[in-house]
Amino acid sequence: MGGTNMQAGVVDPEGRVLAKTRRPTPAQSVEAIRDEIIDAVTELARDHPVEAVGIGAAGFVDAARSTVLFSPNMAWRGEALRSYVATGTGLPVVVENDANVAAWAEFRFGAARDAEDSAIMVTVGTGIGGGIVFGGELIRGANGIAAELGHLLAVPDGYPCGCGRRGCLEQYASGKALARFAQEGVKDDQTGAAALLDLADGELDAITGQMVTEAALNGNPVARAAFARIGYWLGLGLANLVQLLDPQVLVVGGGVSEAGELLLGPLRESYLGSFGARGRFTLAEVRQAEMRNSAGVVGAADLARRR
Repeated sequence: MGGTNMQAGVVDPEGRVLAKTRRPTPAQSVEAIRDEIIDAVTELARDHPVEAVGIGAAGFVDAARSTVLFSPNMAWRGEALRSYVATGTGLPVVVENDANVAAWAEFRFGAARDAEDSAIMVTVGTGIGGGIVFGGELIRGANGIAAELGHLLAVPDGYPCGCGRRGCLEQYASGKALARFAQEGVKDDQTGAAALLDLADGELDAITGQMVTEAALNGNPVARAAFARIGYWLGLGLANLVQLLDPQVLVVGGGVSEAGELLLGPLRESYLGSFGARGRFTLAEVRQAEMRNSAGVVGAADLARRR
């Protein structure tokens, strides 16, 4: 369940997706989100013997993996999602943070599958999420809401965030930030941004992260500069995590990461340049996620199977 889209799939024990459905997220309606989940599960269960449901929810999930306490980008506030979906489907349900399930998928089946016991994943999409695996287990914290990497402080008293704070990393290194930085770049260089502005039919406020990615892939300098800015901030954030936790692997996923080196190039430069003396020793390798759009589905299903 992302702030923009949701997808559901049937997953076997080896992490293979046997069937999938995708649809827009009705993010502003609690009831509509619930019903969309139940409808997706019901659709897939018609043709497959489904044993359990795992939900990767974009928000703070309690330690019991039952309730979405808060979602910055959706209408969930204390939403008892597990009981509602279990009643609606007749199946056991596990609710987990969306970035946690993606991190688990990459650790079990994807870019970090060779890690012995530790990996950190950051997901860069509409917002920023994170998942931490240590000792072969997800780190959830005392209250279930550990690894909210997007809400680490980046800039004191910076841009306001949907979580209620100001200056969160999410406001400087997410898909939303990518679009905002591009819009700022258009104001400063309308000639260089002409191709980007054309994608938005000349409407500055209509520029989206997807448009910025398309323009950047075609060499637009304003779009590429926007990627350089979010890569810089994301690299600093990952460096701070390595200083604190020293994991074996860092995985970067989410929709924005599919731009590849447009993001990973400036990210790695910022990351590697942030360590000082620590940089002389072994550092976690930064890898692009492999599971991509399947990560949330595969991770949620595997965690539900292990419930």
